[in-house]
Amino acid sequence: MPDTKTAMNLRFPDPGQRAAIAAAAKQAGVSMQEFILSAAYDRATAVERQFLDGFQASMARSSAAFAAEPSSVDPSAEQRAAEQEARRDLEQHQQRGHAA
Repeated sequence: MPDTKTAMNLRFPDPGQRAAIAAAAKQAGVSMQEFILSAAYDRATAVERQFLDGFQASMARSSAAFAAEPSSVDPSAEQRAAEQEARRDLEQHQQRGHAA
């Protein structure tokens, strides 16, 4: 039965690239595999951070745009009060209907 614990296949067409990675891994005190995986993880999380920063900036711009100008669908204070009163009347009417 073959060994299930396999190593990454590290083939580099450029021997200089392999030597540079090996030297950097040795300086960091880790294997080449660990060095490469760590670098890939760091790059992926950097991309994620950049995306999230952009998303937050976009949300801030959108929020500012909506806050700058009141919407025509936003009810006035009087309209909200009338809607709340109508809702209370409806709920009282429904409660009386259930009691009967």
